[in-house]
Amino acid sequence: NNRVQLADMERVLCRRVIKKMMLDYGVTFIDPKNAYISEQATIGRDTVIFPNVKIEGETEIGDGCTIRSNTRITNSKIGHGVEILDNCVITDSEIANECTVGPMAHLRGKAKMEEKAKVGNFVELKKTILGRGSKASHLTYLGDATIGEKTNIGAGTITCNYDGVNKHATMIGNNVRIGSDTMLVAPVKVGDGAVTGAGSVVTKDVEANKLVVGAPARAIKDLNEEDKSSLQSS
Repeated sequence: NNRVQLADMERVLCRRVIKKMMLDYGVTFIDPKNAYISEQATIGRDTVIFPNVKIEGETEIGDGCTIRSNTRITNSKIGHGVEILDNCVITDSEIANECTVGPMAHLRGKAKMEEKAKVGNFVELKKTILGRGSKASHLTYLGDATIGEKTNIGAGTITCNYDGVNKHATMIGNNVRIGSDTMLVAPVKVGDGAVTGAGSVVTKDVEANKLVVGAPARAIKDLNEEDKSSLQSS
């Protein structure tokens, strides 16, 4: 009859959903009174939900996940064995098995993380695919990008995807090392095994196995297997 009763009913329905998940599906809620779970959501067995988590819309969460406090997930699909750390916002996105997200990360606009990928603190993915085993660990914006497998995105990297009128794509290959504070001015492609130096401004395509540095970035070396091994170990 009024907004007070509406809020009371919402709490009752939410408690029913949480109770059913605990009893029938083996989900652990650290503090059931301080979680919000949509009736349309599904959560897998042995997943742990910490206080102040909100799971909205038709979200699917797999088995054995950990969702830390103050995270909000809306209309997204989360695989098995995923760890989502504190204060993340995930909307209309997909996270594959054994990924790690956060803390304080933002995924939106059909972002996709493939198996064992990692997104760290203050990283935003928008309409981006982060390939299997690839990492973007710190302070990074990746928009309208496709990133291959086992690629490392350095801190402070930005895909400059908007020219003031249109959005453009960035393509990054497998086993690439993007140096800290790199600006990738789309549309641009970075080939497999390439490396950008810290602070580079990449305005042209980078060939596979090239090292580029500067603003604008220019090729200074062809990378051999010894170079790649040294970079990976560092």
